[in-house]
Amino acid sequence: MPTSFTVVPVEAQGEERDGQQREEEDERDERDRGTGDGIARESSPFINNAELDRGNMYEGKNMALFEEEMDSNPMVSSLLNKLANYTNLTQGVVEHEADEDSKRKEVKGPRMGTFIGVYLPCLQNILGVILFLRLTWIVGTAGVLESFIIVFMCCACTMLTAISMSAIATNGVVPAGGSYYMISRSLGPEFGGAVGLCFYLGTTFAGAMYILGTIEILLTYISPSAAIFKVEDVGEETEAMLNNMRVYGTCIIILMAIVVFVGVKYVNKLALVFLACVILSIFAIYAGVIKTAFDPPDFPICLLGNRTLSKRSFDVCAKFTESNNETKTTHLWRLFCDSSLLNATCDDYFSLNNVTEIQGIPGIMSGVLTDNLWSAYSEKGSIVEKKDQPSVAGSEESKMGGLPYVFTDIMTYFTMLVGIYFPSVTGIMAGSNRSGDLKDAQKSIPTGTILAISTTSFIYLSCIVLFGACIEGVILRDKFGEAVNGNLVVGTLAWPSPWVIVIGSFFSTCGAGLQSLTGAPRLLQAIARDGIVPFIQIFGHGKANGEPTWALLLTAGICEIGILIASLDSVAPILSMFFLMCYMFVNLACAVQTLLRTPNWRPRFKYYHWTLSFLGMSLCLALMFICSWYYALIAMLIAGCIYKYIEYRGAEKEWGDGIRGLSLNAARYALLRVEDGPPHTKNWRPQLLVLLNLDNEQLVKHPRLLSFTSQLKAGKGLTIVGSVLQGIYLDKCTETQKAEENVKALMGVEKTKGFCQIVVSPNFRDGISYLIQSAGLGGMKHNTVLMAWPQSWKQTENRFSWKNFVDTVRETTAAQQALLVAKNIDLFPTNQERFTEGNIDVWWIVHDGGMLMLLPFLLRQHKVWRKCKMRIFTVAQMDDNSIQMKKDLQMFLYHLRLNAQVEVVEMFENDISAFTYEKTLMMEQRSQMLKQMQLSKNEREREIQSITDESRGSVRRQSYSSPLSIVQDAQALLTNDYQEEEAQLIHDRNTASHSASAVEASVATAVSEKVQMTWTKEKFVAEKHKNKDSNVSGFKDIFNMKPNQSNVRRMHTAVKLNGVVLNKSQHAQLVLLNMPGPPKNRKGDENYMEFLEVLTEGLDRVLLVRGSGREVITIYS
Repeated sequence: MPTSFTVVPVEAQGEERDGQQREEEDERDERDRGTGDGIARESSPFINNAELDRGNMYEGKNMALFEEEMDSNPMVSSLLNKLANYTNLTQGVVEHEADEDSKRKEVKGPRMGTFIGVYLPCLQNILGVILFLRLTWIVGTAGVLESFIIVFMCCACTMLTAISMSAIATNGVVPAGGSYYMISRSLGPEFGGAVGLCFYLGTTFAGAMYILGTIEILLTYISPSAAIFKVEDVGEETEAMLNNMRVYGTCIIILMAIVVFVGVKYVNKLALVFLACVILSIFAIYAGVIKTAFDPPDFPICLLGNRTLSKRSFDVCAKFTESNNETKTTHLWRLFCDSSLLNATCDDYFSLNNVTEIQGIPGIMSGVLTDNLWSAYSEKGSIVEKKDQPSVAGSEESKMGGLPYVFTDIMTYFTMLVGIYFPSVTGIMAGSNRSGDLKDAQKSIPTGTILAISTTSFIYLSCIVLFGACIEGVILRDKFGEAVNGNLVVGTLAWPSPWVIVIGSFFSTCGAGLQSLTGAPRLLQAIARDGIVPFIQIFGHGKANGEPTWALLLTAGICEIGILIASLDSVAPILSMFFLMCYMFVNLACAVQTLLRTPNWRPRFKYYHWTLSFLGMSLCLALMFICSWYYALIAMLIAGCIYKYIEYRGAEKEWGDGIRGLSLNAARYALLRVEDGPPHTKNWRPQLLVLLNLDNEQLVKHPRLLSFTSQLKAGKGLTIVGSVLQGIYLDKCTETQKAEENVKALMGVEKTKGFCQIVVSPNFRDGISYLIQSAGLGGMKHNTVLMAWPQSWKQTENRFSWKNFVDTVRETTAAQQALLVAKNIDLFPTNQERFTEGNIDVWWIVHDGGMLMLLPFLLRQHKVWRKCKMRIFTVAQMDDNSIQMKKDLQMFLYHLRLNAQVEVVEMFENDISAFTYEKTLMMEQRSQMLKQMQLSKNEREREIQSITDESRGSVRRQSYSSPLSIVQDAQALLTNDYQEEEAQLIHDRNTASHSASAVEASVATAVSEKVQMTWTKEKFVAEKHKNKDSNVSGFKDIFNMKPNQSNVRRMHTAVKLNGVVLNKSQHAQLVLLNMPGPPKNRKGDENYMEFLEVLTEGLDRVLLVRGSGREVITIYS
């Protein structure tokens, strides 16, 4: 009975859809309206998508074209509104990209301008302990000219760094964190972490230096009697002072740590008080200089000959005094003589020279500047002498230790003074650290920082000239003011009283120490919370309000190391190294960004140039080695170790840094150079394209293939790991990303250094072809393909695997690429295994350019194969001289510098065995049977196609019927009658569905009506039985066929060669074998797979090698 089909027009079908279906489709469209293409987009850090009012956004039709993308790509007005409400995070918290402080209540405090927010903090940090305690001594020792050079170099270094810092700080929003954030976001996490930790160490040691300065002021100038360790014997002054420093320093650092822990807000409130002390002290110095022009202060100093005497030990500067016509010896006499009598035995130098008294501060109009222009460096323990003062040398100089002279405590030279002075110009980052509290950071930071450096540079340079013009040279070289009754030297110049300087410097150093203990833990907390240095992540935690408790404890501990050193002159060069390294990388960051000309490099500060940054970087590096070459090397070693640690173990961060841009530029340049031509044979190495198979979960089926890759490459050369997903890319993009993540994860586990490339293709065969043709870039393309042997090629459900494999072999040959096929790949060793013995056997049947020789050499570089020995076998025919072949091969290996055992195997011609004949016959019968099954399957598919074509013609004639229904019913008939057979044979449904969709579009305006078709169920079944009968007769012919003689000969070779290889290499750890090429006639492809299977039968680990057609190894140097 004929079957009737109903055709429903498109319009009618659309009209019959009810309201519920429309609502469901609208809901589905609303869910899919993310991007329009189903791809998830990255959310913007400035936009909170949850807060968008969709109802208002989608009103009106002006933006209807973009409404499907409004969730991920909002309107410009919404974006600008979010940007306007953007605020920085507080100092010491994680980077601004990760808004982890959103739960905190936003405190909208008053924003600071340039003067309060940048200028004054920079002044407070730059002007400090060195100005009050060491600058006069530096001027006296180095002279005015060399001191001017020292200060000018250091100030030029900070000015150039400030210019670079201003460019970086104005290139977008800079969060709190100062130089660490600038360097890490410009040069990457490795440089950022290394230099950030160095900057942290510098800030911590700066705190130790300020505390030591505080103790020195306290015990030397305010209350000398407070010393715990008293001087008992002559010459123990320095040791006693250092011990006092250690005890008091430990107590003060504990006290300061408690203050910072309990109330850091009070430290910030006292900052202005400490700054006022500094400014008041500087004004007192200038006022004192002006006063010396007309009324110099009275600070007499006592000289014995030209030697300066310490007034701590006596009160009258004379050998004896006249009182009531009676001559009495003074206390000074008794210090140099053995009794108070006039005829006592005295020191020879004391007897020969007179005691004179001169003014320590002659005044600015005295002309003392000319005497102080030149340097007066000295050895440790030498006496401070006045150059132009007459004196008579004594005969005995051995007992000076106990005499009241002013001695130098350390050896002085130019480079040492640079290291001591440089900390006095640090602190230029104070403004950038407070960028979150500024009204307009991009305007305030450059202006305030450069003005502060200009001001402090003027103060330092003017003080050098004024000190040299007002103060006597011997006083300048008197570090602790012993010649002026233990007064602070710069205090003697101040007006109205020396105590202004003493008290002011005391409070300023206290405040600076507190500031260091406040800022350093927050810097460490910021680095720890960034997560780039795993072992310090614990220091990112703190109290509930964000205070860095653990970081404060570590900072106090490191600061204690500086306290135990106890010498301000020894601690200063250490922190100079760390600060100089930090400034050097700020300059490097600016230079790199400028030279790369990245599109995002658009600083508002325009007065910079890469030459200035490069000059600043060079000056920083030079100053590091000028200060102390061994400290510089140690600082660089520390930074280098941190860099490599972050690179090896640290978290991967992508901050758009300049080093990545520099790498891209360098890679582009190198690729253009490599493009010139193919590499020379001496430079040839296998650049691998590894073809992986993935399962349904996008996991790698054979992980050992990547293990073998890493063993073969050892991290050298190019490795591209590729795989193919079958389908359409728009449908498979999510699976592609998942597959790429899985492959990259496995590459990390197996330590395979290379690139991953996943290709989506309508069929697997074309995808592999795409990879072979297009993987790589320019001259960095693969020259070798590595793949696993298709173990399941004989299975019917995987009948296309052998065809894909053979076509891959042909394509690598056409592309002049080598091919490596690993058989039994799951038996290959992992990277953790070690072969303690065994052989790598090479069966060199035909010459392939030397690949078989090179591969074992590369494998034996890896720890897995290192202890395996290399054996080379070659095959001799009947007419070959096997003895001469062995000698020639040994000589060839000698010239190749390869150590291997050589053996020549003789294969004699013999008759083809019955086993070979039978195996060939079975192979051909199987092949013919598969072809018959494939033919019958194709005929069935053609029947379906003919039904579709007939229905298409009927519809075109009557314009009524729908062929989609016809095809579906025809397939239903097949399914009902031949369900099992069709499940195996029909695999491609695309033809029917494609035809149906095409016809559906062509009958869009048709009118519904039922029609009668010429194809009936009975006719269709009769046709199927007719084809089936013809197939049965074809199968009967298979059992009467005779094998092809060419196939018999090839099978004979495979069987014979397999027997020889098994005999010699059955127990080898790896067998490398020449891979024969596929037949030129494509009809015998399945036979080719059988030949390879027989050739490698019985071997555990086999690597089939097919050369690229070029020489890859040479005997020449």
